[in-house]
Amino acid sequence: MTFRELVERNRTRRKFDESRPIRADELVELVDLARFMPSGRNMQPLKYIVTADPEQCAKVFPLLGWAGYLTDWKGPAEGERPTGYIVMLLDRELADSPGCDHGIACQTLMLGAVDKGYGGCIIATVNRPKLAAIFDLPDRYEILMVLALGVPAQDVVVEPLPSGGSIKYWTGEDGKHHVPKRGLDELLVGRFPED
Repeated sequence: MTFRELVERNRTRRKFDESRPIRADELVELVDLARFMPSGRNMQPLKYIVTADPEQCAKVFPLLGWAGYLTDWKGPAEGERPTGYIVMLLDRELADSPGCDHGIACQTLMLGAVDKGYGGCIIATVNRPKLAAIFDLPDRYEILMVLALGVPAQDVVVEPLPSGGSIKYWTGEDGKHHVPKRGLDELLVGRFPED
């Protein structure tokens, strides 16, 4: 698979095949990839919790917000839920802010997951106090994101923005998840020298 193909396959996934669980050691391998990413001032303030334990996963699941634009959808049904989670933390004894490290880390983790045949959803809507209690987190750690991971069980279709310009994603009657994306011509503000 080329790098472009890997990036194109790295779509947000919200439905998973629970009958095909991810293993905890695979989650650890993903964190090991993130260890090599660039870090502002090389502070490396991010820490992680990984779990593929079904009981812990069942406790984590209801603490997450799943899809802001799908207002009538409460998240994946039983049998379609993630089989593993990576909780991304900021170690406040190392830095007051993650800077942009958490964005780099999320992309690194997700590309690694896709390379292994998994998919996931980066979730920032989290009940942080309850999640911290589940893992008995010391105060030095701030929960930044949760990556929900598993074997994808829904097709994602990337398509051009509609004529009205709406960026809202939706699920079609065929069950496919549709994601409108801006074209390259909308992203390039300038190109120098002009052709």
